[in-house]
Amino acid sequence: APAPRTHIRAPRSGFRQLGSDSQRPHALPDALVGGGAAVGAAAAVAAVPAGMAAYKWLSTGSRPYDENVGNEYDAWTEEGILEYYWGEHIHLGYYTDAERAAGAFRKDFKQAKLDFCDEMLKFAGIKALKGEFSSLLDVGCGIGGTSRHLAALFPGVQVQGVTLSPNQVQRATELASERGLGNATFKVMDALNMSFPDNSFDVVWACESGEHMPDKRKYVEEMVRVLKPGGTLVIACWCQREATPEAPLSDAERSEIQFLCDEWAHPYFISIQEFGRLMQGTGQLEGIATDDWTRFTLPSWYHSIWAGVVDPWFVFSKPKAWGRTARDILGLVRMHAGFSKGLMQYGMMTATKKK
Repeated sequence: APAPRTHIRAPRSGFRQLGSDSQRPHALPDALVGGGAAVGAAAAVAAVPAGMAAYKWLSTGSRPYDENVGNEYDAWTEEGILEYYWGEHIHLGYYTDAERAAGAFRKDFKQAKLDFCDEMLKFAGIKALKGEFSSLLDVGCGIGGTSRHLAALFPGVQVQGVTLSPNQVQRATELASERGLGNATFKVMDALNMSFPDNSFDVVWACESGEHMPDKRKYVEEMVRVLKPGGTLVIACWCQREATPEAPLSDAERSEIQFLCDEWAHPYFISIQEFGRLMQGTGQLEGIATDDWTRFTLPSWYHSIWAGVVDPWFVFSKPKAWGRTARDILGLVRMHAGFSKGLMQYGMMTATKKK
């Protein structure tokens, strides 16, 4: 018998065949195919500005310096998130080699900050002066955590804290009153133009305030001015690495440093070595010593984020602060990267004023 004929039906108008000779039985309308392409093209076009906006958000600092340090700390103090997670000490913590080897996150984050204060005391030799000094100035005191800690350690010492933020002064004063620390007082004052007379304090303490100073030379000179002869100056500050003819800063490094400056209202950073030169340049200091504490402080950046991961509810209760908090997390990650790869360094500087 003859083989049956095979009929191949022509595709209906308005349809596009997929495959050849209708080997694939399913077809899509031309209008649908064309519409899908249009939608895809529109999505691609829309993705370009969205991608550009995301890139700008990730690569541009959100709080560039504009003489706005006091206002920024007023806002941080009012919303309360920084105090809730960082405690009363708005500075990095200290982690020993053994603590880092065992897992830095096992340490209490707020205790790490108290430990930093005690290590800073040792670094400057101030603990050895117990009973031999009567006044201490805390330059850039925040909400007064360090000032109160030192006032409690040295009850016979009058501790004076200064900051640009009125809200910080109010909060610092409240906490000192709650703890009955009458020897800790606070004032709104510009660290570059302090109203104290020359030779006023036995110890001048500056922990993570130099980053915000638009004139680092004036910052050092003003602290030396109010320091008594024979008194101790101690500074802790985020620094950038020293640029040399052999190892200049690359364009990528300069860009990253600019982001770190612009994220948290820092006008610029200097190196640990430059701090030493500024101190030497006053002609009034001796026994100048510097050190890099990056390895002791590096866990603080991620530990700060971890504190929010294990206890997120305070942030959740403040939806208006979610955007700002997201930016702060980005800043913490970028700071950790900068310090871990050596672009940034944690500077420690101390000296004695000549008699």
